[in-house]
Amino acid sequence: MVKRALLSVSDKTGIAEFARGLESLGVKIISTGGTAKTLRDAGIEVTDVSEVTGFPEMMGGRVKTLHPRIHGGLLCLRDSEEQMAEAVKEDISLIDMVAVNLYPFEMTVSKEGVELEEAIENIDIGGPTLLRSAAKNYRSVIVISDPSDYGHVLKELRSSGIVSDSTRAALGVKAFRHTADYDAAIDIYMSKTLLGEEVLRLKFTDGMKLRYGENWHQKAYFYKEPLIKGPSLGKVAQLHGKELSYNNYVDADNALQTVKELGNSSPAVAIVKHNNPCGLATGSTLLRALKAAWDGDPVSAYGSIICTNEAFDLEAAAFLNGKFIEIILAPDFKPDALEYLRNKSENLRLLKLPELREAFGTEYVYKYIIGGMLKQSRDMGLYEKWESVTDIPYPEDKRSLSEFCLKACKSTKSNAVILAREYEPGFFMVLAMGAGQPNRVDSIRKLAATKAVENLRIIYERENLGIPFEKFYRKTMSECVMASDAFFPFDDSIIHAAESSIRYIVSPGGSIRDGEVIATANRLGVAMVFTGMRHFLH
Repeated sequence: MVKRALLSVSDKTGIAEFARGLESLGVKIISTGGTAKTLRDAGIEVTDVSEVTGFPEMMGGRVKTLHPRIHGGLLCLRDSEEQMAEAVKEDISLIDMVAVNLYPFEMTVSKEGVELEEAIENIDIGGPTLLRSAAKNYRSVIVISDPSDYGHVLKELRSSGIVSDSTRAALGVKAFRHTADYDAAIDIYMSKTLLGEEVLRLKFTDGMKLRYGENWHQKAYFYKEPLIKGPSLGKVAQLHGKELSYNNYVDADNALQTVKELGNSSPAVAIVKHNNPCGLATGSTLLRALKAAWDGDPVSAYGSIICTNEAFDLEAAAFLNGKFIEIILAPDFKPDALEYLRNKSENLRLLKLPELREAFGTEYVYKYIIGGMLKQSRDMGLYEKWESVTDIPYPEDKRSLSEFCLKACKSTKSNAVILAREYEPGFFMVLAMGAGQPNRVDSIRKLAATKAVENLRIIYERENLGIPFEKFYRKTMSECVMASDAFFPFDDSIIHAAESSIRYIVSPGGSIRDGEVIATANRLGVAMVFTGMRHFLH
């Protein structure tokens, strides 16, 4: 039963309505300063904290609630005869509810040019103390630190006269999290301002145990970042299939980031295997994009993760018949496609992410290494310049294909080399890629060029083109673009590319041997662009 409530809020959102609801239930309200004025202006009867403590608010409002008659009323254990007797002896009335939110410290220090003294004055002392006192005694005291909770607390009080144990516990934990986040923000600002030290504090919640880690014998967990905006795997709704593993999360994140590179102007599909996009394409329809992405590496696509920026439809679902897929991640699934895919396999995970077409809500990425955390800005942007450096000018009509190729490079583990093809006017596919090699030459000669031959032979045999394969292969390769995620340290990469009939190459440049590389490109009739922006991905 709630008899007395202490309301003292910086954010006045909904406080008058909440107080009016409490008043109608017979709850006596105690308040401070601006909150008390707001409530009185709304016609609500309020007792000032100073009347309870016997002391006025003092020191510019810094000292208001720090008093035994307040904290004794909160911390007193109701089932302790000794403590209840002390409360009576010291004329301490119990307080059954606290609604407090804190001075806007984070908002204050985020302002440009904020002075240290202004920041210090926005460090709340009494508020966190009230929240922690109430949360410590959550079994007896309802603690509300978020205005969004006013409504369901009132609803429970009106329906049963009490607030359930589960709600009290949840509100108590929420209050402790709130004060922890608040103190963390103060630590970050004060450490940097007063000590010149950079402090990183991260918050992740809703920890969930996964099936296993990278390998079966490893334990793994996934934690959500609660305040992240935009698309993330923490926001997916799983519509079907068994639970996800550690590798599923890693690969699905790569697939999501890869598709996001291609924008929303046309349907796009990424097929990811072992944290590399083994297939990537755009298309006039989802089915066309999916087929073209599949052609990028039909062998590796076995057991892969598919991500698209389009609602998954029945035509695309039917294309996957007989093909083993681990996960499909999409903004939505058409009802007939969802039914079809559910019947396809009980293990196929179907992940719906409505925010998929929105922008990512973070500028930074983090990577934990033993004993430390790495933080860096996300690899945003594609190139700093577009400089044709060879005797043969780089054709402008290859620009869009080249940009697609670079976007694929950004999502592929270095040393990365991508071969991309315009398979239909205005639509592109990764024909082959070389990834994760200790040297760039192997990425070209042993992987990308070899895989291109294999993939083109599958396409050639399927389409019955009626011309010799060698002619089809050479013509197709001569119209492809090759992109490298970093500069060529030697000209051997250009030589091997030209041997495979590649005539268009995009590279950041920046090697001490750029002159030698350009000279070899000129000698072999290759057009090359330098972008000035490297895209290593480790």
